[in-house]
Amino acid sequence: MKRSVGSSLDARKPPITCAPLTRATWDDFELLFGANGACGGCWCLLHRIPRAQYEKGKGAPNRRALRALVDAGREPGLVAYQNGEPVGWCSIEPRERFPGLARSRVARAPDDKPAWCVTCLFVRKDQRGQGVSVALLRAAVEHAREHGARIVDGFPVEPRGAAMPAAFAWTGTASAFLHAGFREVARATPTRPYMRRSIER
Repeated sequence: MKRSVGSSLDARKPPITCAPLTRATWDDFELLFGANGACGGCWCLLHRIPRAQYEKGKGAPNRRALRALVDAGREPGLVAYQNGEPVGWCSIEPRERFPGLARSRVARAPDDKPAWCVTCLFVRKDQRGQGVSVALLRAAVEHAREHGARIVDGFPVEPRGAAMPAAFAWTGTASAFLHAGFREVARATPTRPYMRRSIER
């Protein structure tokens, strides 16, 4: 089911809606990512599978592996739509679904509280800077809430100085997380805050 979660920064455009990645939305997701995957054949499996398997499987093997998760009934994230077209993606699941996070200096949890994690935000090139990331983050919080989560975590980048290429901001930007109601709870490096959104029931 698609949920309206906000409008783009251009008031003349229709609202952004988001829906879980399922068999029903897979074709839209695949269209968004393109033939080679959104970022070098990743298909959003980093942290979900062993690093060696991820590197070896870049491209079609990773796409098939993610599709297998969807076919098994998992909803590994949300697809954003505008005017019926897929324009963005947010990877979100419970932390235990991302075993690789425990080995990451910037994504390692600052405590042992159960949380869902946003591990990737991807926006179609022509839609960047239009509020899609914020809409996805808000929808991700609601999606996690509906599944019983009390905390949603993320580990975006906070560019300093010159604008950062989109390829290096795949975990999202700190400004987008702040606009979606997250707050900083830790910081491993000067440019990598650890952000958290607590959910009230």
